[in-house]
Amino acid sequence: MPTTRPRHILTETDELTAALEHAAARWPADRDRPSRLLLHLIETGDRTLTAELEHARAHRRDVIARNAGALAGAYEPGYLAALRSEWPE
Repeated sequence: MPTTRPRHILTETDELTAALEHAAARWPADRDRPSRLLLHLIETGDRTLTAELEHARAHRRDVIARNAGALAGAYEPGYLAALRSEWPE
């Protein structure tokens, strides 16, 4: 089918064969359509990665929120200005 989009070619390695077999068990209606099985695998993998990334972002935000202000009062007022005054121009 003509397309202006990039195409990708995969060689069926042992790992890919196993993944296709697992996909065929999960989506039996597409058992004889490896390209559809690959799309299912890609969509499922993308959803999984997206959820993992969002979980990691939420965890980072939580760590930042829990530690916000932890060093409040660690430096006396004017500390930064005094430190900068020591730097050569």
